Amino acid sequence: MDKKKFAKISSFRYTIMAAVLILLAGGLVILPKYEKNEGISANQLLSNMISLERYVSTDDISNKLITQDPSFILIDVRDKESYNTYTLPNAINIPLKNLLDKEFEAYLNQDQFDVVFFSNDNFYADQAWAICNRLSYANLHVLKGGLNEWFTTIINPKKPEENMPSSDFELYSTRKAASMFFGVAYPDQAKTNTAIKKAPRKIITVKKKKRVAEGGC
Repeated sequence: MDKKKFAKISSFRYTIMAAVLILLAGGLVILPKYEKNEGISANQLLSNMISLERYVSTDDISNKLITQDPSFILIDVRDKESYNTYTLPNAINIPLKNLLDKEFEAYLNQDQFDVVFFSNDNFYADQAWAICNRLSYANLHVLKGGLNEWFTTIINPKKPEENMPSSDFELYSTRKAASMFFGVAYPDQAKTNTAIKKAPRKIITVKKKKRVAEGGC
């Protein structure tokens, strides 16, 4: 695809995403299961959205998976078919259209784990983050760049050119080791008969958040 054409398509898509997020920030998205208008104010949501602190890098998530960090949950907000085709290790599938289904509330509205939404890029994951942030759910994050970024940085990292700084080579070495952990085989690896490790299966058990009783004596 021509680079200019690709840039126009990308720009158009993110313009649409920005418009959707603004609507969410303004409280214009209907949340039928929350008739009492629960959650933070539109102004607070807009302030949260401006901040980029919600994003976590693919390198951070890769390291957490490799070290078996138990403090987070990965939530794939794509459709079930895409999830079954490929997803991140131990990720739970909650399609964006089903985000507010009662059966998924325990994963989203809890204070045990950090929740990391992801999709192919940031498009659907940002929408999931905005909806849950509007409901004042805590510890919400988005995988920056989504699966597209995961493939270009972790699964298929680009080898630095010779004139690049040593820090780039160190990062490449770390990412190459990570890609091997997630199942990528390299020619030099095959010669040494090095076994490929697989990310261990993590069983995620969440406790339902206790609701504070309204009113009083």
